[in-house]
Amino acid sequence: MYTFDMTKAVPRVDQLLDLSDTVVLVTGSSSGIGAGIASRLHEAGAKVVVHCANNRSGADALAAKLNTRVHVVQGDVQRDAERLCLESIAVFGKLDALVNNAGIQPVTPYLELSQTDIFEMLRVNVQGVMELSNAAAKHMLQNGGSIVNISSIEGLQPAFNHSHYATSKAAVLMHTRASALELGRHGIRVNAIAPGLIDREGLEDAWADGVTRWRESCPLERLGTPQDVADAVLFLVSKAARWVTGATLAVDGGMLTNRLW
Repeated sequence: MYTFDMTKAVPRVDQLLDLSDTVVLVTGSSSGIGAGIASRLHEAGAKVVVHCANNRSGADALAAKLNTRVHVVQGDVQRDAERLCLESIAVFGKLDALVNNAGIQPVTPYLELSQTDIFEMLRVNVQGVMELSNAAAKHMLQNGGSIVNISSIEGLQPAFNHSHYATSKAAVLMHTRASALELGRHGIRVNAIAPGLIDREGLEDAWADGVTRWRESCPLERLGTPQDVADAVLFLVSKAARWVTGATLAVDGGMLTNRLW
C-alpha cells in the first residue's frame, strides 16, 4: 500500500520540476503536441517512452533527437494498452507517469455522423484513455504516480461539426475526476489539460478564417504552441503539483473567458 512520506512533502524550489528517476509514457508523441510534451519532460530529466500508432518514422526521429533515456513503443492505445505499459516497464524497470495525449479529431456535421464515426471516436478518445489509464494505474499502486489526460476546451464548450469529438473530450474530463477520486488513496494523481487551438504547420493556410477569428477572440491574441501544453504537463507531473488531483487546467490563452451571449 502506498504511503505518502511527509518528510519529503516540501521539496526545494530547484527540485520541483526535476523528473530525474521518473519514467513517463507519452502517447501520440511522434509529432505535434505529444512530441512537445515528450521533449519537455525529457529535458526535465525523465526517462521517456515515445508512443506512436502509425507514424513510426516520426517517433524514431524524436527518439534519435532525444538520444538517451528514451524508448519507442508502437500500438493502438485501446487494443494494446497493457502491452504498451509492460514494454515501458521492461525497458526502464517501472512506470511513474502516463500522459494520455493520443486521439483523433475528424470533422463531421452532426446529421452526417455514421455509427462507425461515433464508435471509432469513442473507442480511441475515451476507451483508449480509460483502458491505458487502468493498466498503468495497476503498475503504480506501490509507489504512486501521475496520469495527465489531454482533453480539449471543446470538452467544455462545443464547436460546429465537432459533436462526437467534443463529447469524447467531455468524457475524458469526467473520467479524470472519477479516477482521481478512486486512485488518490494509492498515491496516484489524475489531472487533465484542456488546450485551445494549437498551432501546427499548414494550419493557417488550411483554416485562415478560423485562425483569424481565434486571434480576434482570444484574450492573449495568439494561438497556442505545443510548448505551452508541455509546460502545463510538466507542472502536473512534477512535485510542484503534489497536492493537485482531479483538476482540469485550461491552456487556451483565456478563450473560455469569452461571453456566450
